[in-house]
Amino acid sequence: MTVETTSVPSPTGMQSLGKVNRKTLILIPPGFMLLVFFLCPFLIMGAVSFYYRVPDGFYERDFVLTNYAAFFDPVFLTALVRSLTLCAVISLVCVSLAVPFTYLVSRMRRTIQVPIVILLLCILTLSEVILGFSWTILLSRTAGISNVLVWLGLLDRPVSYYPSSFAIMVAMLHFCFPFAVLTIFPPISRFDRSLPEAASTLGAGPIRAFFTVVVPALRGTIISALVLVFVFALGAYLFPQMLGRPADWTLSVLITDQAIYKSNIPFAAAMSVFLCLICFSLILGVGKLTKKSEI
Repeated sequence: MTVETTSVPSPTGMQSLGKVNRKTLILIPPGFMLLVFFLCPFLIMGAVSFYYRVPDGFYERDFVLTNYAAFFDPVFLTALVRSLTLCAVISLVCVSLAVPFTYLVSRMRRTIQVPIVILLLCILTLSEVILGFSWTILLSRTAGISNVLVWLGLLDRPVSYYPSSFAIMVAMLHFCFPFAVLTIFPPISRFDRSLPEAASTLGAGPIRAFFTVVVPALRGTIISALVLVFVFALGAYLFPQMLGRPADWTLSVLITDQAIYKSNIPFAAAMSVFLCLICFSLILGVGKLTKKSEI
């Protein structure tokens, strides 16, 4: 006669199983939110991008590639290159200013760091509408910065700096600068200060030590900040609309123009899919570069 024995899970196995279940339960709410508020709208938008636009009407269900073929139109290609160039310049200038600024702030006393961080957070509390109208006043001819330059004798008469791509860049730099600083600040505040000091003992000056020691060590963080600012600039709508000319509009403004004013929903959906794919590609590329920099 044989006696059957049943294996009892060990306490360690039960604890690991409980940890896995807790992790799964924690991931369910954000996964559900992504499914309902991101994946489903994205799939609907992708389906609409293949619909056929009825002339002088709305659209009907179909599967055509006309909307994507319009990407090769010279007008769209020119607007695409202009938008990507503008966003790239904004991200480069913003991060180039944010990295040394954040490094200097991280080396200050805590009593000075806290007010600076609070000031940056206060900028983030302002909406794009308030910032946009503020910059229309500051860059105007009647009550803008040019009047101060005339008073200082640097200009002969006041001028208006908007609508222009320069006005868009200034407003976007003001809006994106806190995001870049707050992205770079945690890694740079944990950076070992003895490394720049060791470089200075070997004959490197402060500027050379910054570019040869600090910047290479924070390469992944700097790339992440570049992509963050680029995505913000690419998705900005109010600043290009308020401060720019139609020739300076970004892809988000062009999408709104096609959807609302020209009633071309399928082409607007195709442009939105293209915009999302650009953002996904950048995020995936940054993820791979960040992993390589950590190895």
